[in-house]
Amino acid sequence: MIGRTFGPRQNVVSSTSRRSASACKVSALAGVALLGLNACSGPTTAPPPGGSVSPAAQDRNAEKRIGMLLPLTGRFAKLGQQMANAAHIAVPDGHGVVLDIRDTDAPGQTAEGVARSALDSGDRVILGPLTAAQTGAVATVTQPAAIPEFAYTSDQAQARPGLWVMGVTVEQQVQRLVEAAVAEGRTSFAAFLPESPLGHALADALTRTCASRGLATPRIAFHERDPAAIAAALKTFADLDARETLARQKKAEQAGSVGAANDPASGGAARGAATGQPDAVNPLGLDAEPASPSAASPSAPSSSATSSTVPSAGASSASASSSAAAPEGASRQDPVFPPPSFDVLLLGDTGLQLAAVIDGMKQAHIDPRQTRILGPGLWAAFVAKLGALQGGWFAAPDPSSRRDFAQRYRSRYGYTPSVLANVAYDTATMAAVLSQTPDGFSRQSLLRPDGFAGADGTFVLRQDGTVARGLAVFEILPHGGMKMSSSAPRRLTQ
Repeated sequence: MIGRTFGPRQNVVSSTSRRSASACKVSALAGVALLGLNACSGPTTAPPPGGSVSPAAQDRNAEKRIGMLLPLTGRFAKLGQQMANAAHIAVPDGHGVVLDIRDTDAPGQTAEGVARSALDSGDRVILGPLTAAQTGAVATVTQPAAIPEFAYTSDQAQARPGLWVMGVTVEQQVQRLVEAAVAEGRTSFAAFLPESPLGHALADALTRTCASRGLATPRIAFHERDPAAIAAALKTFADLDARETLARQKKAEQAGSVGAANDPASGGAARGAATGQPDAVNPLGLDAEPASPSAASPSAPSSSATSSTVPSAGASSASASSSAAAPEGASRQDPVFPPPSFDVLLLGDTGLQLAAVIDGMKQAHIDPRQTRILGPGLWAAFVAKLGALQGGWFAAPDPSSRRDFAQRYRSRYGYTPSVLANVAYDTATMAAVLSQTPDGFSRQSLLRPDGFAGADGTFVLRQDGTVARGLAVFEILPHGGMKMSSSAPRRLTQ
């Protein structure tokens, strides 16, 4: 529990001292002195019953034994091994910190039993396990013993004092996206999400984030998997009928203006040709510069969305990219169609369901060039296919933060690891560093206001078990791919 002390309470060396105190730097851990990090690799399997470390040795190394619970067999074995490799890079061999890696998925083992064995062997901190279910089971062992647990799940529901959820969470992503949208002046949020655990997690995160910022309660709808149902639901969600009525009224008003402008008695035709206003040759005045501030603003493109801008559910990445390449022509086909009532729309689909949502957005006249589209960091894996969502945003760690770690991993193991190896590297480095400080795993050292910096960027541990992360915002390009729209903050607050 966070109110209790996980080691002797003494002062933690400042970040300034760290930079000058250690020549054997393992990773940039903001605000923590490495103090000549001494680390070694311990057993990668559970010791025999009773433990392989004597009681005297346990007392002597109580602050220098790091337990790590990973799936080293079974369906997640490959990922677990990559995370174990990352931890070995963070905690080099031969210098006094024992990295005790144990298999949570071995036949006959349970995560709870493995955790109990780790604590019996003298481990003073637990890194892992991987899944939400295992995290809860391990907590039944670590919480009564006041042993800090840093779980690799992204399920924020598991967070509690003394148990930190270290995966990149939906909450962290939504908070960063809302922050960026508000910064560009957007205030009306909505979400069209799958009827799934991810969809509901996104909805809850958006609702909480808007409330914390004093924004209006977001409009939220959930949809089923059927493409036809998705299209129909989006039309209703975006108030398509009412907007079509407004569009017809505007067109009628515009047609009346054209008639008056072409009245020979008033010299309207000549005036229209001279000014670029609507006339008989150019009934919509399309060659003229936009007259209204909203039309002229690059941040407020036309509200129409046609079949040339959004692929169908079965469209390939090539067709999606090519369809997004003609926004100017698409916007001129329906220049008076009003936008929906929201200026930000959060989506949560991937794969074929996302393609169906994109097609439904076209039919509902939701233009990604006018309504800012937000999505989960999962989009990064297939962003090359998302040109139809040009201008859309998602939040994720800055890849440049992991460059040094990834290079070291490739040099040692011959391939680039999964991004989930980042969090294993970061937590192992943090644990090794703190085990070498006088304060150990005390509340004071864990809840540092300036946090830590690692392969996934800056993170700050909060008292309730949640974690604040510095995420970058990425923008989808018209032909697919992405660019960084807003860099990750280097300093966070609790």
